[in-house]
This record gives sequence, structure tokens and C-alpha cells, in this order.
Amino acid sequence: MKMSKKLIIASIALPLALSATGAFAFGGKHHQDRHEECRPGLDRGMMKELNLTDSQKEQFKTLRQANKKEMKDRFEGKPERHNEMREVHVEKLNNLLLADKFDPAKATEIAQEKSNKQVERQVQMLSKQHKMLSILTPEQKKQFVELQKERLEECSDDMPRHKGKDRK
Repeated sequence: MKMSKKLIIASIALPLALSATGAFAFGGKHHQDRHEECRPGLDRGMMKELNLTDSQKEQFKTLRQANKKEMKDRFEGKPERHNEMREVHVEKLNNLLLADKFDPAKATEIAQEKSNKQVERQVQMLSKQHKMLSILTPEQKKQFVELQKERLEECSDDMPRHKGKDRK
């Protein structure tokens, strides 16, 4: 085989081999599935275990559709605005980081803006979760809490233990 063919094959095979080993090292799809299972909240699997009535199922469906529509409306046709906001944020960061002297007040302001947006999103998400859980009966809520405790225990058992400097 000619040297040029060997080089072409090597240039194709090497990146494929490296990307495959990276996927195996990370844990593949199983790792992602496990992460999904360990999130707190009401997922479809848990809903099946709660034995929802047809009325409750319909209420959940209506809420999910409303949430989906709200998200679609919020982000539809606004990528330009989002990009402009990102550019302004990057410009503020660059002005701060590239200045001759570090300005803690500006850094605090930038961090506070980002933190406030994160808090706002968290409150919206918790509000939606509250609406969904309010559909459950008191008995189902108790069962939900028990199921959630079981899942958290399973997840904590499966999580690898990280050793810090002080731990042995």
C-alpha cells in the first residue's frame, strides 16, 4: 500500500478511535440515563407508579402543553435579541477582565445580573412543578415523597465517592 493511502486511512481512523474511547471513558448513554433518573421531581416513570386517574392524566397533559407553548412563544423569533444580550454580556466581561485595574464593584454587578436571571428561572421552574404536584391527592403526595426518597437513596449509593485532600 502506498504511503499516501496509509496516511489517509490513519487520518480517518485515529479521530474515530479517540472519540470512541472518550465515549466509553465517560460512561456512554448509561451515565446520561442515570443522571436523568437522579433528578428530583415528577417524571413519567414516577407518574405511572402513582396510579393517576384519567382526569389527573388529562390535567398533566394540559399543563405540559401549556408549558411547551409558553416556552415556544418565549423563544420564537428572538435569537437576535438573545445574541445581542450575549454580546453585551461578553463585552462587559472583556471590559472588566482587560482593564488595567480590577473593579470588584463591576465584577459584583455582572455576577449579580447573572445570578438574578438564574434565580428567576429557578422560581419559574418551581412554580410549574408546584402546579403539577397540586394535581395529586394527599395520598399520592405522600407516595411521591416516599418514591423520591427511594430514588435519592439509590442515586447516592450509585454516585462515586470523591476523596478530597483531607479524606483518606
